[in-house]
Amino acid sequence: MTKKLILQSSVSIGICLLFGLMGVIATQTGHEIWYPNLNKPWFKPPDIFFGFIWLIMYILMGIAAGIVWNKGFYHKWVKTALYHFGFQLLINGSWSLLFFGLQKPFLALLSITLLFILILLTIKWFKVVSKTAAYLMIPYAVWVLFAMILNFEIWRLN
Repeated sequence: MTKKLILQSSVSIGICLLFGLMGVIATQTGHEIWYPNLNKPWFKPPDIFFGFIWLIMYILMGIAAGIVWNKGFYHKWVKTALYHFGFQLLINGSWSLLFFGLQKPFLALLSITLLFILILLTIKWFKVVSKTAAYLMIPYAVWVLFAMILNFEIWRLN
């Protein structure tokens, strides 16, 4: 592993964690009063589970983006892959704002559905550049799919 790859992965992880922090801030708004009063499905994990899983997802995402970035931003496939990554990261950040901040589960459901599609496209483009980077994104896709189902059920039950 080169110093350049470590640096690029570290920067990418930092950016992902920054988006995660913004999500935590947005979550605090609705989590204290609004969220506890919602009907939730039987399969909802304990709240503490979410922070731990998201931390792992952001780290894996950052490593994957660092691997792609390391291939050379001058290359059109790298640029395409990282543009997809950046766009899905923006949509990722909007979910917490929509669900917890604005307390709009249906809009959040639309956002997370778009997010899932963008993650799949990001995986596709990452695979063009690096199979390892693409594989590192798969747990994130699975987790977002689970979160999408959970979001749907909360919307349906309320």
